[in-house]
Amino acid sequence: MGKKNGSENDDEGSEVEFVADKNYGDPEKYDPSFHGPIDNRSCTDVICCLLFLAFIVGMFVVGGYAWMNGDPRKLVYPTDYKGQICGITPGVETKKYLFFFDLLKCSSTLSSFQLTCPTKQICLETCPTETYTALTEVFLNVVNVAPDFSKIKPYCDYGFDPETEYNDPTSKYHRDADGLQKMLEDEKCPTYYVESEPFLDRCVPQFLIDVVEGVLDAATSKDQFTSNITDSLNGKNLTLSNGQTFQPEDLASYLSDAVTIFLNFQKTAAMILDDFYAVWYSILLGLCAAMLVSFVYIVLMRFIAGPMVLFGIIGLHAVTAWGCYYCWTRYKELEDMQTDAEQSLADIGFTTDLNSYLNLKDTWYAFGITLAVIFGLLLLITLCLCKQIRIAIGMIQEASKAVASIISTLFFPVVPFILQVILFFVWGSIALFLASSGVQDCLKVAPSDSTFTYVDWNVSRVNFECDCSVNYTKADDTALSQLNISGFEDLDITCEFQSYEVPDLALYFQAYNLFGLFWLMYFIIALCQVTLAGAFASWYWTFDKKETPTFAVTASFWRAIRYHLGSIAFGSLIIAIIKMIRVSLEYLERKLKGQQNDVVKYLLKCLKCCFWCLEKFMKFLNKNAYIMIAVYGKNFCTSAKKAFFLLLRNFLRVFVVNQLTDFLLFLGVLFVVFLCSVCSFYYFTNSITVVAEYVPAPDVNYYWLPIITIGVGSYVIAKGFFSVYDMAIDTLFLCFLEDLERHDGSPDKPYYMSKDLMKIVGKKNKKVKKTKQ
Repeated sequence: MGKKNGSENDDEGSEVEFVADKNYGDPEKYDPSFHGPIDNRSCTDVICCLLFLAFIVGMFVVGGYAWMNGDPRKLVYPTDYKGQICGITPGVETKKYLFFFDLLKCSSTLSSFQLTCPTKQICLETCPTETYTALTEVFLNVVNVAPDFSKIKPYCDYGFDPETEYNDPTSKYHRDADGLQKMLEDEKCPTYYVESEPFLDRCVPQFLIDVVEGVLDAATSKDQFTSNITDSLNGKNLTLSNGQTFQPEDLASYLSDAVTIFLNFQKTAAMILDDFYAVWYSILLGLCAAMLVSFVYIVLMRFIAGPMVLFGIIGLHAVTAWGCYYCWTRYKELEDMQTDAEQSLADIGFTTDLNSYLNLKDTWYAFGITLAVIFGLLLLITLCLCKQIRIAIGMIQEASKAVASIISTLFFPVVPFILQVILFFVWGSIALFLASSGVQDCLKVAPSDSTFTYVDWNVSRVNFECDCSVNYTKADDTALSQLNISGFEDLDITCEFQSYEVPDLALYFQAYNLFGLFWLMYFIIALCQVTLAGAFASWYWTFDKKETPTFAVTASFWRAIRYHLGSIAFGSLIIAIIKMIRVSLEYLERKLKGQQNDVVKYLLKCLKCCFWCLEKFMKFLNKNAYIMIAVYGKNFCTSAKKAFFLLLRNFLRVFVVNQLTDFLLFLGVLFVVFLCSVCSFYYFTNSITVVAEYVPAPDVNYYWLPIITIGVGSYVIAKGFFSVYDMAIDTLFLCFLEDLERHDGSPDKPYYMSKDLMKIVGKKNKKVKKTKQ
């Protein structure tokens, strides 16, 4: 469509010349059969559709593998040193609480952010109800007083009877061989235990819970605990099985450091849950108010879009001009006060004291010049793009009309939202089961010798691996006996659980599951975009807007799932691949963290930047391709090419419309969130006397909790509503550009745009001249 002008009928108003650059593809030609989204269409990108279905089948396979091999209870419930799940595994199903032989070792690993505790752990039916140290019995044994095993026996290793072993002459733990001391060294029984209470199915010292929860005074609790330890040890230091010595008064401090953070979390979490229970209905009302405000704001955009843009542009110019004036006045003031000893920027150099720079006239001189250049560029751009700005405002107003006409589009995002919630639930479940599909990693250990490790002995790890499910005996261990080493013959060696080791196949499945999350998430987003684009295109290409199809959204959704699942899968696959590459780069950067290779760091940052830009561009291109798919029913590549060249032929208009749209939508979201957050603040703090008198706010521990919840919820709701509005603007804008290329305003080829838009671009639909009879 070369040139169109209105010289043929000057009495009806002149038209602005419209020129299409054929370097960016051929403009659309008039098609008398085209009246909006095409009904006669066929399936597109079938191969990609089949690939997508095959991938879904693969997700079911991964999910089946995770279901059969995984057990999330491993990640939730405590596990003893044999790998048995407390309260779950047969044999310990009645013992649901995990008991630590030496909590001090847990304190040291907590400070180093390790997730395991290097001490023996067993399952108990009940946690200790008193404080006790077994070293007391050791001292009594020295003075030939028979030990009292009744207090230590319930907390010894499975099947180990300390009294029987102590009195058995054939046992290595016989009384004549310092048996009780060896029991403690070999971790057959705990060196000490304290009065404890279950917390997350772990036995936690009672005094720590009392300290954190405020039940008892902190100093009294610790002093009492320290006193018990001191009395039990007769003033002597506490010597652990690894030879490390602690003073009794240090014990409470170490245990407090290990557990206080967890108890604080428990208390805070309980208070937060109580607050949510008390104000859930108020939060629900606040979110409903956010929906209402978002809807009203969108409806009003047809009336306030013009003034908002106008005030925004004038305000931007005014602020920039005032900045220039202020910088000039500050410069003149400092120049008038200039002295011979005045410093320059070079004299000051780099400093964190900003006032040093602000007291220099050169600083304000530089600020003034910068703002003057910005003001000049803004003024020049505004004057040159005045018409494009008017078109953008017109498109925003048209979009508001379209949304008000097809009101169901505002609620359609609920469907993809529900689908995404289901997707995240399924993905999270599969990821959780895969993470818990590991096999037990057990190693041979000698509790009395901390150097008994494959690293210290400089041998292969496989020689120290063992099976926790089988009772280990040193006599049957051929792996150690075949090693050309000595020194382990006198050690008491056991097989202890270390962690769950996830197999390589599960890791590959995790990557597959993550890629599935990306692909399916962007597939759902694309499905929503194609559906909305088809509905809004139906509205635009209806000559008489009152005859807009009643079920425009339903018809568009049916066309999308009936014909274009392959194209939607194609576009979302591209974004998913780019997203996966970006995640891989992030993972690689973390793995290389601490390396000093600057070239590798530079390349990684460049790659991350490039793929970030590529993702942004492809999302923009995909969105416009989906609009073309919804209208013409072509495959993804054809639609993307068609949309891309159409946008290139109207680059300035596209740029201005996108920038102003983003600006107005940002203001809209900001307005909704700000209004709802401020209102909730005044309500929950009872700052409005009239409201507080009739509808008092519930009593809560943290009044900011419902305020933040309503603020975040308002943001999500506003983004959902305004995403529909944004899709309406983009769809109508592409239709508007095609309308300009397809039609010329003649009776045979009338424009479909509104009269306001025709007025902006200088177009008119010519009236049919009546012939004289």
